[in-house]
Amino acid sequence: MITLALSKGRIFDDSLPLLRAAGIEVLEDPEKSRKLIIGTSRPDVRVVLVRASDVPTYVQHGGADLGVAGLDVLLEGNGEQGGAGLYRVLDLNIARCRLSVAVREGFDYAATVKQGSRLKVATKYTHLARQFFASKGVHVDLIKLYGSMELAPLTGLADAIVDLVSTGSTLKANHLVEVEKIMDISSRLVVNPAALKLKREPLRALIDAFEAAVGSQA
Repeated sequence: MITLALSKGRIFDDSLPLLRAAGIEVLEDPEKSRKLIIGTSRPDVRVVLVRASDVPTYVQHGGADLGVAGLDVLLEGNGEQGGAGLYRVLDLNIARCRLSVAVREGFDYAATVKQGSRLKVATKYTHLARQFFASKGVHVDLIKLYGSMELAPLTGLADAIVDLVSTGSTLKANHLVEVEKIMDISSRLVVNPAALKLKREPLRALIDAFEAAVGSQA
């Protein structure tokens, strides 16, 4: 049995065409089912549904043989959640977005940075934000948040946020502007090294099928 870890939402939806191209149909809609383990059209392949941030952990510790995780999750974590002990085998080119700095309208970010002022930055990506601002020589106080990032500049909690941006419509609706891109993000196929040794042929065939599917949609 091959176990594939996916998270609900955009990554799951964007993975479906690739799975179909690889000859695999997921048998249930996770939004309509309470099941956390879902069968597929192949009796030897099943999908487990976990939180996006937990996908690397499940794959690393053998709860899944392979999984689909955003580059943000893989780079942000460290230790158990950082993708250590994983093979990052393929950029699936799905769930594309970017990690960016955003501020409220009217805040002069460029001048603040140029003057060397200390910035208060709210984000759940504290590791990546710290690296980014340190590389620019910008002094920051990081505030860890897990959701509703847009509120932080509006309430005075922070001067800026670091968050994922796709269309930018959420920022615009909350009177925020994107001022600097940190990096482009897409989802990666990650594999458990031990599983790749024990189940080499079926996993290699599945990875090759994913690669062909990504190539065909490029």
